Amino acid sequence: MQVRVFNYNTLERAHAFEAHSDYVRCIVVHPTQPYILTSSDDMLIKLWNWEKQWLCQQVFEGHTHYVMQIVINTKDNNTLASASLDRTVKVWQLGSPTPNFTLEGHEKGVNCVDYYHGGDKPYLISGADDRMVKIWDYQNKTCVQTLEGHAQNISAVCFHPELPIVLTGSEDGTVRIWHSGTYRLESSLNYGFERVWTIACMRGSNNVALGYDEGSIMVKVGREEPAVSMDVNGEKIVWARHSEIQQANLKAMPEGIEIKDGERLPVAVKDMGSCEIYPQTIAHNPNGRFVVVCGDGEYIIYTAMVLRNKAFGTAHEFVWAQDSSEYAIREGTSTVKVFKNFKEKKSFKPEFGAEGIFGGYLLGVRSVSGLALYDWDTLELVRRIEIQPKHVYWSESGELVALATDDSYFVLRYDAGAVLAAREQGGEAVTQDGIEEAFDVLGEVHETVRTGLWVGDCFIYTNSVNRINYYVGGEIVTVSHLDRTMYLLGYVAKDNRLYLGDKELNIVSYSLLLSVLEYQTAVMRGDFETADKVLPTVPTQYRTRVAHFLEKQGFKQQALAVSTDPEHRFELALQLGELQVATALAREAGHTQKWRQLAELATTKGELGLAQECLHQAQDFGGLLLLATSAGNADMVRKLGDSAETTGKNNIAFLSFLLLGELDKCLQILIDTDRLPEAAFFSRTYLPSQISRVVGLWRESLSKVSEKAGQSLADPKDYENLFPGLSEAFKTEQYLEPERR
Repeated sequence: MQVRVFNYNTLERAHAFEAHSDYVRCIVVHPTQPYILTSSDDMLIKLWNWEKQWLCQQVFEGHTHYVMQIVINTKDNNTLASASLDRTVKVWQLGSPTPNFTLEGHEKGVNCVDYYHGGDKPYLISGADDRMVKIWDYQNKTCVQTLEGHAQNISAVCFHPELPIVLTGSEDGTVRIWHSGTYRLESSLNYGFERVWTIACMRGSNNVALGYDEGSIMVKVGREEPAVSMDVNGEKIVWARHSEIQQANLKAMPEGIEIKDGERLPVAVKDMGSCEIYPQTIAHNPNGRFVVVCGDGEYIIYTAMVLRNKAFGTAHEFVWAQDSSEYAIREGTSTVKVFKNFKEKKSFKPEFGAEGIFGGYLLGVRSVSGLALYDWDTLELVRRIEIQPKHVYWSESGELVALATDDSYFVLRYDAGAVLAAREQGGEAVTQDGIEEAFDVLGEVHETVRTGLWVGDCFIYTNSVNRINYYVGGEIVTVSHLDRTMYLLGYVAKDNRLYLGDKELNIVSYSLLLSVLEYQTAVMRGDFETADKVLPTVPTQYRTRVAHFLEKQGFKQQALAVSTDPEHRFELALQLGELQVATALAREAGHTQKWRQLAELATTKGELGLAQECLHQAQDFGGLLLLATSAGNADMVRKLGDSAETTGKNNIAFLSFLLLGELDKCLQILIDTDRLPEAAFFSRTYLPSQISRVVGLWRESLSKVSEKAGQSLADPKDYENLFPGLSEAFKTEQYLEPERR
């Protein structure tokens, strides 16, 4: 049977050759060499070299039935394993036509095989028609585990390249997910697409592709968010790479290196050791002395410096309290236990169950009914809130908290004094839903929070569209746009930098000035005394950003004083009616538009002298004419007429001279602009003594176009009978001449 090779850019067939005498079951491309391997129902495995015109370079013989699948060892590219319906798995070496060894144990034909990708276990997995999945140690050549549960033939098996899971697919239509360490069944997927035929995973991705009779589907397994945590000092970052714990020291970066926003930091990474469980989350306690690793239904608390085991136990979830010596765990969906100094202090079962827990200033328990917040010391209910958050973020002071749901987040203020007063008062002050005065809602923002943290009263977060934003007093400010999904690690105040990491554990940072955050916080609290003290520490290039913030909060006078951007200051000066400031800025800029805006404001405020200057600077002759005529200022109209005539603004010049009664100038403007018909009518009305001259000019001009039309024009002096009242017009002109002059 043939193998066909296609160019995947053009989809043209590049080559075809006869590979086997029966159906081809599997094709595998070698990861480093110019080889492909094929297996077939003719019981053979063949190796082809595409650099030698697809020459068959080797044949592997030994199976006694169809060879269903072959797979290359990811840790040794010279070895491969094959699964056959002869009930065996054989391991081969490139260059040798006979198998190294054979693994036997299945009762029926073997359909699929895969190698374990990690370096800690020499394992193979196989699936067969006996409905069994077997895990083999290929060094000891023994079966270490058999996975049972499928109801039909096993058609696909796969070790995930990064996550500690095994995926198995069967003709019963299900894909089962098993833990590769404990071999416990974690999940079973059935999408109703009939039989499963293939499973594919890719390193660096949590996506898994499944192929069925009725189509294919892509599913996401595990967490996208990496297991990583930064200590409170911002000096060290601890993360898990598979089961290995590593530490990055931010203080050990090369000297003199320029840190740019968004660029990967060249951090020094140190191996701390291997973890006994597969880490799903890592978190430092508030003082940074301890770090907890949680996963596989267990937790281990280590010392942060040398990874010394301090405490461990079983838990589905683990959270630290604000007090560094206190933490809580969730067991199942009903029990929450609180520990102090690594000893169990209290255990309780929340009334509505526990689907999730949250640490911080209060102990949060999420249930089907919402979020319940408890006092860490007494475990008394403080408040029940009818939302189901995914994350709860407390500020360092414990006054503010952000509750992040799937599509929005709420910012609340916690009043510890009101809680204490209600406890002392008792009675109706404490209801079954807790203390009503405990929290005030400050704002709701319709944005999805991926990760977040507080710096003072500013809530910094990354959202679903890959932006870094911060919320302060109802205002949202964008720090930067990200080119991929990033997760907040922490903020280092002395460096004025925000640190983030991606799922590949690349660390980047962005500049975020603490002085700007402190200033904005003080403004929101109405504490302008503190704000004025902080302002000198805000660099000049950030003053305009602060000014925009002040403007949005309605503090325009302060914004004008703070802003360094001339454009912004001019706009603020106009809004505040600060004519002197606006005039100085307009003189500096020299922009026509600014002078026009200022003229409008000056006119509104009755500053006609300033308005005249502004209109003159803006060359706004129409505005000047309106102003001059409104004020009855003949000298201003005369100057305007002369200026307009000089600059070619003929309409304004004509109207100015007409208002002044300077008819000769008006007539000359009409003649100079070749408006001879209008000039003729104008002279007939106002200057009959000029009519013959103008008609002569008109006739001369028109004759150039049409001789006949030009000759048809009648001169009123020659044809007085055609122009009644002309003689009276002459007399009137002579009579008014002295007055006009």
